[in-house]
Amino acid sequence: MTATHAYQPSAVEIARRYRNTRAAMAKLGLDAAIISGSAYTGFEGAVRYLCGFHILHRYAYVVVPMEGDPVAVFPREATWVGDHSQTFIEQRSIPPHCGEWMAEHCKGRGWKRVGVYGLEYVMPVRDYQALAAAGLDIVDFDVAFDHSRAQKSAEELVSVRHSMEVNKAGVLAVIQAYQAGKTEAELMGVAERTFATLGTARCTMDMILTGPNGSILPQMVFARPDRRVQDSDGLLYGLEVTGRGGHWVEFSRLLAPQGVSAETQRLLDAYTEFHELVKTHLKAGASAEEVHQKCSRPFQGKGWRLGHVSGHSIGMTMIEYPRIGEGSDFELPENMVCSMHPHVMTEDRKACLYMQETFRVGKNGGEPLSGIPVRFYRGGETAL
Repeated sequence: MTATHAYQPSAVEIARRYRNTRAAMAKLGLDAAIISGSAYTGFEGAVRYLCGFHILHRYAYVVVPMEGDPVAVFPREATWVGDHSQTFIEQRSIPPHCGEWMAEHCKGRGWKRVGVYGLEYVMPVRDYQALAAAGLDIVDFDVAFDHSRAQKSAEELVSVRHSMEVNKAGVLAVIQAYQAGKTEAELMGVAERTFATLGTARCTMDMILTGPNGSILPQMVFARPDRRVQDSDGLLYGLEVTGRGGHWVEFSRLLAPQGVSAETQRLLDAYTEFHELVKTHLKAGASAEEVHQKCSRPFQGKGWRLGHVSGHSIGMTMIEYPRIGEGSDFELPENMVCSMHPHVMTEDRKACLYMQETFRVGKNGGEPLSGIPVRFYRGGETAL
């Protein structure tokens, strides 16, 4: 297997990914694994990770045996959908029914115990039904596969850092373009134009939180084309993207043209403390639950409610296991990448904060990849 397309991983990196995947398969006693990907935002990355193909529409698979060559499987109706020359593995199949083809492929090779990545969110029901009808012992491979790819290589980190520069450019574009009277969607369009120009393709997941009088309400919503922003608003454009290498990052900062409310300032102060604690405690060898417990202390005992986990692993799939929260005993490896974004709100739900930042797990603590401190902007700034 070799990489033959721009922005594809090297042969060494491809071999590393398959070695780690098969190590996870061996622990579960699998004969093979089926890795699912879908055009559903954020869930195309597992297929891209193992075969290089960027799903444009519909879905695709990679079938990985414990020994021998993997196979990329594409639905026939999508033969001309997407750039198949991106696919860096040699074996490919384009059947009319992917599930039936994969079931026969597994049975024909005598495989009995087959792991499936995508059972929880991704795999189309008809393909699962075909596998189940074949009498295979189907094993949920979601957590094991995500854990196997949690530690990023130096090559992957280059892609992650590029994605962060793209994300920051979109956030800055919104801040620079702010003007009272523009619509929420008009401002989001500025970010999307920046992202598309820099090569994200469709790999963006954008939302907003807004509120009156320098605060934001906790509900995450689509930017509205009929709602015009005001200087008294609090606006938080939550922007998540991948650069051309396919690694997701998350970064956002608060926009409050007339300043923030007193309660929002308290939340900002606590968020600043949270980020400092992440720098200290997001380190190799710590458990995900331990990091959550230590870093969420600034939000405790102040009459606030946590509406979200502290964060999650992030890679070529937008949300990967483990989550950085209660009950997650996964030991963090060096160079794992995590999105950290506690969703903190007042009991009356009239103020909240939800600012995204992507961190690298280091030997001695977390590295915030944006390099931008926790703060709010008034609009029109020329730099972050």
